[in-house]
Amino acid sequence: MNSCEFFLSGSRLVALGTGALHWPDREMLIVSDLHLGKSERIARRGGAMLPPYETRDTLSRLESDIIATGARSVVCLGDSFDDLSAAQSLSEDERLWITRLQAGRRWVWIEGNHDPGPVEFGGTHLAELPLAPLVLRHIAKPGASGEVSGHYHPKVTLPTRGRVISRPAFLFDTSRLILPSYGTYTGGLRADDPVFARLFEPDAQAILLGPTPQRIPLPRSGRP
Repeated sequence: MNSCEFFLSGSRLVALGTGALHWPDREMLIVSDLHLGKSERIARRGGAMLPPYETRDTLSRLESDIIATGARSVVCLGDSFDDLSAAQSLSEDERLWITRLQAGRRWVWIEGNHDPGPVEFGGTHLAELPLAPLVLRHIAKPGASGEVSGHYHPKVTLPTRGRVISRPAFLFDTSRLILPSYGTYTGGLRADDPVFARLFEPDAQAILLGPTPQRIPLPRSGRP
């Protein structure tokens, strides 16, 4: 499994190259910002007609990560569906796929800013989930400690062979962790954006997604 291990508030966590987070001691897999049904929502609102495969792609990767880690609990950190209509528009096959993934596991949906609240899927729906010494929520709160969140879809831009590429990334310091978006068709916010400078300590780090996750200092304004 392609992964990078680190610690937050004394808890051993494993960042997977797919964007999922494994908490081994809790037998838990954590993902954020699935945005299931995004292509349907974009088309419905007059946007580009994107190939409507992203929900199946996201669920396929999620299933693989659940199997690889043996997770007995799954926590989705908000914005799991692109909006209420997108959730309702999932095909029967996709809805059954989610039901199969939930079977025999504790499944928690954390509310996000896109989420309409409880939706017609199994599992538990919460505003946030405290699991000492950590707390899991959708949007980071200033001054929080041991916080695991999502929402911002962080990415890192890097110069490579004369061009600039962007890779989604985990961002973390001694107090908090922000997960990348797990969903297909989701954009991102550059790691050198001022919003991250306000949230993270100067020695914060990033873990870039990919076949071999790469751990680097958190880029700041003026640096790649």
